[in-house]
Amino acid sequence: SFTGAVRKQTGKFVAADGGTIFLDEIGDMSLRTQAKVLRVLQEGEVEPVGAATVVKVEVRVIAATNKDLTEEIRGGRFREDLFYRLNVIPIRTPPLRERKEDIPLLAQHFAKGFSQEYNKHEKKFTPAALKALQDAAWRGNVRELRNMIERLVIMVPSDAIDIGDL
Repeated sequence: SFTGAVRKQTGKFVAADGGTIFLDEIGDMSLRTQAKVLRVLQEGEVEPVGAATVVKVEVRVIAATNKDLTEEIRGGRFREDLFYRLNVIPIRTPPLRERKEDIPLLAQHFAKGFSQEYNKHEKKFTPAALKALQDAAWRGNVRELRNMIERLVIMVPSDAIDIGDL
């Protein structure tokens, strides 16, 4: 169906037929791709590359983005019709900096998991370290916290993580 093709590929929507597909970072999708996704949602069909016919699909779509899609629509970067097709049950997850009370539980959860993964004694956080973690901006959200905890589990030699280790 295209130069270099060596085997048949099943498209994501065809593979998800009868189930659910997760579209991550939908706000970064090109307008051309948005039009294709809209067609699948409106018509319930896809046209696989190189195929002579369309394939009917029934798929539940869950989409996520970190962008303000209403602002993207105003800027001409996101299709309003696709937004309304996707925006059936909106769920806003506040950034980590708006739910600082979750940080101690998340930090300990990540520390436990990474301690097991790296075959180390489970690390515990001092109250001062937890306070410092809660006071951080966390622009990278939970991923940034997770990466920091992984680094601490690997690098801190003691079983207690203190403010100086941060």
